Amino acid sequence: MLYLIGLGIYDELDITLRALEILKDVERVYVEFYTNASNVNLKNLEKLLGKKIYVLDRHDLEEHPEENILRDSMKKKTALLVPGDPMVATTHMDIILRARKLGIKTKVIHASSIYSAVAETGLQIYKFGKTTSIPFPDKSYFPTSPYDVLRENLKNDLHTLFLLDIKPEENRFMSVNDAIEILLRIEETKKENIFTKEILCVGVARLGNNSVIRFGRVMDLVNYNFGKPPHVLIAPGKLHFMEEEMLKAFTHP
Repeated sequence: MLYLIGLGIYDELDITLRALEILKDVERVYVEFYTNASNVNLKNLEKLLGKKIYVLDRHDLEEHPEENILRDSMKKKTALLVPGDPMVATTHMDIILRARKLGIKTKVIHASSIYSAVAETGLQIYKFGKTTSIPFPDKSYFPTSPYDVLRENLKNDLHTLFLLDIKPEENRFMSVNDAIEILLRIEETKKENIFTKEILCVGVARLGNNSVIRFGRVMDLVNYNFGKPPHVLIAPGKLHFMEEEMLKAFTHP
């Protein structure tokens, strides 16, 4: 039996009572931290559960799960802990499909995630368009797809949620400031007036606890210190008057 359990959006205190009840009963507990930035304190969580928790990296989970989590799930009750909600990342869908092919039963325990928490900004959930990710560029890799998604969402008066890249193995977590700089570089190349220093954006950090939300022009947010990760960036589409009123509370002076 394999349980995929969400840890929630901020830290170990976001885990649900249902999840805790299940974790008391399982024989093996794994966790991954590479799909989401997280403030979970592993030692505190182990103390809470009274069990050792084994950390899986990307290689373990995506390339050889049959050597760890799937192997154990065939013989015993096993849990995979995931920051946020376990069904947001496609990695976990792949694990479920592999488990089913092996005859392993699976159960998902949901938790809070960025997809619901962004409503704290005052932007209405049903007005978000396609979500896109902004990866760290390098010398041979500088994708412009986030810019293209923004263009299409704006055409339809929809908000755009940018998920920001993380590389926990390198202790690198993209900030709102980094994301803005990358989008401005793409604008310099494309010159379509889609993401300029004058457009309005929402920078968000650490939703769930110690939240920071700032609304303003790109040129005003690019140097603002949002603090520790995780961060996301939002480019609003057409605003409803209630959204405008809510965003006033987060306007960067």
